[in-house]
Amino acid sequence: MITSIQGTLAGATPLQAVVEINGLGYEVNIPVTTAEKLPATGAIVKLHTLVIYREDAQTLYGFATPEERDFFRLMIEHVTGIGPKSALTIMSKLSLSVLGNAIRAGDVGLLAKCPGIGKKTAERLVVELKGKVGGGDLPLPGAADVAEATDVPTGGRHRDAVLALTALGYKAADADVAVRRAALALGPQASTEALIKKALN
Repeated sequence: MITSIQGTLAGATPLQAVVEINGLGYEVNIPVTTAEKLPATGAIVKLHTLVIYREDAQTLYGFATPEERDFFRLMIEHVTGIGPKSALTIMSKLSLSVLGNAIRAGDVGLLAKCPGIGKKTAERLVVELKGKVGGGDLPLPGAADVAEATDVPTGGRHRDAVLALTALGYKAADADVAVRRAALALGPQASTEALIKKALN
């Protein structure tokens, strides 16, 4: 099992990265939330990976943190109708903290807004994963853990900033994107207040 890959980032798109190791280029499928955190081309990058084996192909999926990889695995292994492509779409639209909150709260409406995910699939996500997300199967990381791993504060501060923006009238998905961009611009030590101000600009 290939659990991680580290090498030179040879190139990237919003849904794919090529990591070069000893002259070999590995094509890794990634969600947009991971692409946002990639370093510049030519820099060293580490991705936490999962390999999906099919009769006609072996596909490598990569994520910025182990928690994101484990959530991806939970979705494709436990939710009927969710394959790797659908799981990447969901994780490209919403950050892990927002996804976890939506599943625990049973927010089917928010989950159904992910492209290609209808109401029935969103309901299955809630039913199948509600007892697993944030519990023993997948403890969600705290702000310090994620900041250390990715240089982006996505735990408590991210969640609080998103909640503040939704209270101001933002849609949850739009607030999540705005806060992620603010976090990338300000760095891992940014306070909740700074994230909110940056997201509103």
